[in-house]
Amino acid sequence: MTRDTSGMLNSYSGSIEVEASTQALIERRRGLLGPAYRLFYEHPIHIVRGEGAWLFDAEGYRYLDAYNNVASVGHCHPHVVAAIARQAATLNTHTRYLGAEILDYAERILATMPDDLGNIMFTCTGSEANDLALRVARHCTGARGVIVTRLAYHGITEAVAAISPSLGFGGAQPPYVRVVSAPDSYRLGKEATAILLRETEEAIADLKAAGHGVAAMVCDTIFSSDGVFAEAGLLSEVARVVQRAGGLFIADEVQAGFARTGMTMWGFQRHDMVPDIVTMGKPMANGHPVAAAAMRPDLLASFGENTRYFNTFGGNTVSCAAAAATLDVIERQGLAAGATAIGAQFTDRLRASMDRHEAVGDVRGAGLFLGVEIVADRAKRTPDSARAQAIVNGMRDRRVLISSTGTYGNVLKIRPPLIWEEDHVAIFAEAFDATLDALC
Repeated sequence: MTRDTSGMLNSYSGSIEVEASTQALIERRRGLLGPAYRLFYEHPIHIVRGEGAWLFDAEGYRYLDAYNNVASVGHCHPHVVAAIARQAATLNTHTRYLGAEILDYAERILATMPDDLGNIMFTCTGSEANDLALRVARHCTGARGVIVTRLAYHGITEAVAAISPSLGFGGAQPPYVRVVSAPDSYRLGKEATAILLRETEEAIADLKAAGHGVAAMVCDTIFSSDGVFAEAGLLSEVARVVQRAGGLFIADEVQAGFARTGMTMWGFQRHDMVPDIVTMGKPMANGHPVAAAAMRPDLLASFGENTRYFNTFGGNTVSCAAAAATLDVIERQGLAAGATAIGAQFTDRLRASMDRHEAVGDVRGAGLFLGVEIVADRAKRTPDSARAQAIVNGMRDRRVLISSTGTYGNVLKIRPPLIWEEDHVAIFAEAFDATLDALC
């Protein structure tokens, strides 16, 4: 059963009640999985199917997906699904046997990188890729210190949770970690980049003085957890300062990579710099669990001399088929250019909402990764996290899915599938204006 709810906004009259069957599923989940897991939205959704830009719940209602970066080329893309099924019916095995699949994909993905990055190692998750990058950095530099932004998220292994302030560092902040401000151009203006550079220099000096040295700076190149800051060139001098100090610059492209920011394949390419290591994950195979770390061959040569690394499922044949098919779609459908064009229309449409709604303080981003700042006072730029959460839930009730992020939790985080078209922008804009009209 599929219900076309495209006319739904005209008849919307309030929050959707949680159905008894959904509540039963929530209780069953809580009993079996425990309390550590979290669900989206005040009224969680029981999703049973995906297709293109849409998700469908158990009642057959469809939801416009404006958040799920994992299904980057759309849910259940037929080319990716066919590639997975074909390879799964042929062979699924690990990298200890010879096989062309992993090599063919490695050649293709490395061809999108700067020439300096000539090796790649495969994992299952972005967390594992960042964990591996950190191990390589510490081995090659002989240092332990790490610099991250103030609300960074880099994964859930013990090592990378310890450099993820958004997780509370997985406990207390380790003595070998220094945090620096994200380049909040909305509140800091033209000084944002200079402040980031100054704080990075101070962090380097402090880590060296404390005896930790500088192993790496790890940076999400669109600062997604910090609040989405996308001005081109923000990281160029910062990366060079870290590298001159003997540290490695690790570009975490798990969220910003694979054409997400438009025109370029990778977020770091917008910043006129060459990382030492690039990590990638979530959208790499349109939801199939595969990730990787690309790096300078000299780093891996040094690491490999003394370290044996093997990941049973990382780069398995089915994952590589899914990743290759996803790359096919990005290239053949011109999704990097498409993200630029549709992203520009989307940004313009959201900025037009600022004329109607004082709560919208700023709209920023690159390609199809946007952040919308929700404020209580536009002149004072006062964050309004309560209203941001109300908007997230109001959009959900109008069957458009987004989330929030940032230091204050007041930035709407919007990153739809790269296959979005003008009609999707129009549906989103109608729901957005209706939600703001109801709240403000």
